[in-house]
Amino acid sequence: MITSILRTKYFVAALLLLLPSAASAQGVLNGANTAWILTSTALVLFMTLPGLALFYGGLVRTRNVLSVLMQCFSIAVVVSILWLVVGYSIAFGPSESAYWGGLSKMMFNGVVVDSLSNDIPETVFASFQMTFAIITPALIVGAFAERIKFSAMLLFSALWVLVVYFPVANWVWGGGWLGQMGLIDFAGGTVVHVTAGIGALIFALVIGQREGFLTAPIMPHNLTMSFTGAGMLWVGWFGFNAGSALAADGNAGMAMFVTHISAATGALTWMAIEWIKFGKPSGLGAITGMVAGLATITPASGSVGPAGALLVGLSGGIVCYYATIYLKQKVKIDDSLDVFPVHGVGGIVGTFLAGILVSGELGIFSGNGLAQGMTMGSQVMVQIIGIFSVAAYTGILTFIILKVVGAITSGIRVTQEEEQMGLDITDHDERGYSL
Repeated sequence: MITSILRTKYFVAALLLLLPSAASAQGVLNGANTAWILTSTALVLFMTLPGLALFYGGLVRTRNVLSVLMQCFSIAVVVSILWLVVGYSIAFGPSESAYWGGLSKMMFNGVVVDSLSNDIPETVFASFQMTFAIITPALIVGAFAERIKFSAMLLFSALWVLVVYFPVANWVWGGGWLGQMGLIDFAGGTVVHVTAGIGALIFALVIGQREGFLTAPIMPHNLTMSFTGAGMLWVGWFGFNAGSALAADGNAGMAMFVTHISAATGALTWMAIEWIKFGKPSGLGAITGMVAGLATITPASGSVGPAGALLVGLSGGIVCYYATIYLKQKVKIDDSLDVFPVHGVGGIVGTFLAGILVSGELGIFSGNGLAQGMTMGSQVMVQIIGIFSVAAYTGILTFIILKVVGAITSGIRVTQEEEQMGLDITDHDERGYSL
């Protein structure tokens, strides 16, 4: 009898080991989680190539469409190499301090086939995080579109991820000081959207306005292309947010659902504002509102419930809309494709709201609950510290990098004649269209 029981116990144990979903303990490979993060990695890269590239490409004029596609593509290439060489080590290496991960994992030193990050292969975790590093500087492309030298763009992007993105990723996700404080940033409100938004704002201020800004119509040349890219961004964002759960579980499911709700609410809000103000909703407004909803929910997607997502998407749609109008028409800053008012402001709003809506005492709007020892007030204070510290660091370093790049490349901006000809010809000697 005892022998039979033991045999049954061993059989069940062996069977559990063969089931991927059962092997969830740290240090034991989980097949289901691994498959989901592999899928999420592909989805996030899909957001950049082709999603963001097509979204941005359709919004510029015909003579610059190829240059924007080339910029997004080239950033993906360069950042991938930098991630291998030092980026992963700086962001997620064994922390030597609270500010960076050191260089012990340069060239993926120690990252082998069998090494794990929790219960997924470390190579899978590193690949997933690499796609975040790729899309963040690619977002900044929208700030300087149609007027930057290709060489300056490439050098800036390389230096920027090295001294801005990699360290900030460590601060928040790699065991650094903001993570230790308890900052809620599930998928990149500060790491991705605040850094990209502030970087874009500084870049737009330094490079100056496009020829004809606010004095002549500068219209998107292909909204069909932008709609296609926007759809890819929406789908890819599920990998961005739900993938950040790093597991195929209920947290990932909730993150995916609230991401979708916030995107839909942001789009509807932007459309409604335009409908009320101008009598007609625009397609450009609909897809911009969708992106605003996605950017705003990103930091809070692991903390809020569906009703909270409605508030986040509504807030993102309203605040980002008026931030866009204010920046262009009042302050007259030519952030060409609205990177700061959509991504930067959206990331700030979402990071702030995460500190409130995470509370489990808000009735239907309750989130996952505050961490032990945290009150709503203390959590909101941590969120504010995270927003301001990342924004200040990014702004100062971006300005310095631009001055260095300008000195090396003899200016970051093309000549007036080259701008009129279009960057497709002047930078690449090609055309996006042969008409």
